[in-house]
Amino acid sequence: MKPIVAIAVAATIGWGCSDVTGPADAESIEAWMEFHGVPGVSVAVIKDFEVSYLEQYGVMSRSSSTPVDENTRFQAASLSKSLSAATVLTLVEDGTVSLDADIDGYLESWQLPWSVPRGPEVVTLRRLLSHTAGTTVWGFRGYRRPEPVPSLIDVLDGRQPANSLPVTVATTPGSEFQYSGGGYEVMEQAVLDITDSSFPALAQARVLEPLGMRRSTYQQPAPDSLESFLSSGYYSDGTAVPGGHHIYPEIAAAGLWATPEDLARFVVELQLTLRGEGSGMLSRESVEMMLTEVMSDYGLGLALWNRSGQPYFGHEGANDGFRGGMIAHRTSGDGVVILTNSDLGSELFEDVVTLIAKREGWPGY
Repeated sequence: MKPIVAIAVAATIGWGCSDVTGPADAESIEAWMEFHGVPGVSVAVIKDFEVSYLEQYGVMSRSSSTPVDENTRFQAASLSKSLSAATVLTLVEDGTVSLDADIDGYLESWQLPWSVPRGPEVVTLRRLLSHTAGTTVWGFRGYRRPEPVPSLIDVLDGRQPANSLPVTVATTPGSEFQYSGGGYEVMEQAVLDITDSSFPALAQARVLEPLGMRRSTYQQPAPDSLESFLSSGYYSDGTAVPGGHHIYPEIAAAGLWATPEDLARFVVELQLTLRGEGSGMLSRESVEMMLTEVMSDYGLGLALWNRSGQPYFGHEGANDGFRGGMIAHRTSGDGVVILTNSDLGSELFEDVVTLIAKREGWPGY
């Protein structure tokens, strides 16, 4: 299986092939959490096309020692992209946008600059969602509270107070896979110009609310009413992210706060829709597009890979102080979502996926 793409972490996932010796009790999620030094972990296991059970361990914050529970929100980081892609596909289904139209026809408030000569190939929503548009800026660092937070156009232009480079077209669209959180922000600006709606409101109405994802929000910063439910992030050396977490104005690429249970609802919806049993949030044709490779084992907002001949899909995410991921089998009804409040959560994710896959008898494991 090839590594899942992450927004801000270069380490690849070995999927049970690590040479590092594990804890004495390698069959315990809590033991793996302690082994990797992760303060808090929340897990939702999918079995038989439903959220089967939840597990939570550790604390939301080391300073408060408040335990993680089913209401604890984590930054989903690049898992945001999967739900953002689904949001865009609802607009495709109702005829608001086309996946293959030139993005310039949708952008009104801002224009996408090119740093290579323009040819016949154009930037499209399909290419932006599949990281094949040739756009730059891999990921985003976020902003410490109470630093100034840039507007989306500031981010796209790389203009202060933005801390990222300008988003440009640097390679011929459609020529190669180049992971680009910046491309998702181009998509976000196009959607804002088309719908005259905020992306959090659009995603709420099109995806989160229909799926009953009541503990999830794209609002950045998160509403004050949720402050007591937000976990605090930690760096690899164990120090806390100042202020508990960063603010991510790059909403479509990295802005989602969620629980594993809510994200598992999204995963199950995709699995059921493929069986013709979904809620209708998306058509089977749209879900098939999400799970069809465009290039480099990536579809529309989802990574795709093969485990011993078995088809899996999902995504991994990494914001400062937060790591997590989701993985699911295309047809068996199995899967898991794991969210953590530590940069060390990537290693934990690998080990816990392997543990649960073996425990539940996933195909290919």
